[in-house]
Amino acid sequence: MKLSLLDLVPLLEGADAATALAQARRLAQTAERLGYSRYWAAEHHDMPGLACPAPEVLLSHIGAHTERIRLGSGALLLPHYKPIKVAETFRLLAALYPGRIDLGIGRAPGGSAHMSMALSGNFLENVRQLPESLRSLSALLADEFRVEDVPVQAMPVPPADPEVWLLGTNQKSASYAAEFGTGYVFGQFMSDRDGAEVFSAYAREFRPTSLGAAPRAIVAVSVLCADTEEEAHRLASESKRLLQPEGDSGADRPKPMIGTPRQVKAALEQLQRDCGVDEFMIVTLGPDYESRLRSYELLADAVWGAAGGISTA
Repeated sequence: MKLSLLDLVPLLEGADAATALAQARRLAQTAERLGYSRYWAAEHHDMPGLACPAPEVLLSHIGAHTERIRLGSGALLLPHYKPIKVAETFRLLAALYPGRIDLGIGRAPGGSAHMSMALSGNFLENVRQLPESLRSLSALLADEFRVEDVPVQAMPVPPADPEVWLLGTNQKSASYAAEFGTGYVFGQFMSDRDGAEVFSAYAREFRPTSLGAAPRAIVAVSVLCADTEEEAHRLASESKRLLQPEGDSGADRPKPMIGTPRQVKAALEQLQRDCGVDEFMIVTLGPDYESRLRSYELLADAVWGAAGGISTA
């Protein structure tokens, strides 16, 4: 089983943005030491409790303070941006950190309606044009993009292009991933859909392209571990506001995996069997930075043992 990490870069315990970003760096360094495969940062806009509207900037900083862990966006919200700028930005990251960059793409607004208007105008129209944006991005990463029949290249050209993933919570996003040959990350922690059905459709519809030769799948789940079950539930209760989107009771969504490391490992193993995947993207929002970090440490120890490191299972 492989574990990766999704960081929303929260402001906890009244922290300011500088502190939250320093904690993001610390979390990525700890994840690398423990053996997590990827550190991904999410993109959100005009949300007072979150500190990362530009994951590509944060990833550049974290790349300079880590050595091996893959770095990615979880997700960069493509409807807001021109594909050429996205390709250039992530090719630059891939040139800085060869073989380590993931481009995770989402189609959510990442903020309020007015924030979306300020950022990119008519967001719904931009979402409608997402297939064309994905085609353009694919062509740019394959050095096949043309404007008025004139070649346009996204520079610089890195030793290896970013791995491209689509993130989503339903079969529509999985169908896009299958059509364009990207990896697919199912946001189980945000969805009431059956992940097994979504992944089955993705694998069935997958078409090899320049972005991927075979299906690649990850499940993103919310986890909170502590040394005892009682402590885990106490921490979860304290951080309930962060574990769920504002104004959402979470009644229709899967509950976070809360408990001891052994209990959470067992739940992940069951989900692994159900969905047929071997990698999980873990998002943890505790009430403070230390309990969040401890949760990631406990889970790694339960899955891989005290020495840490990537599992060979």
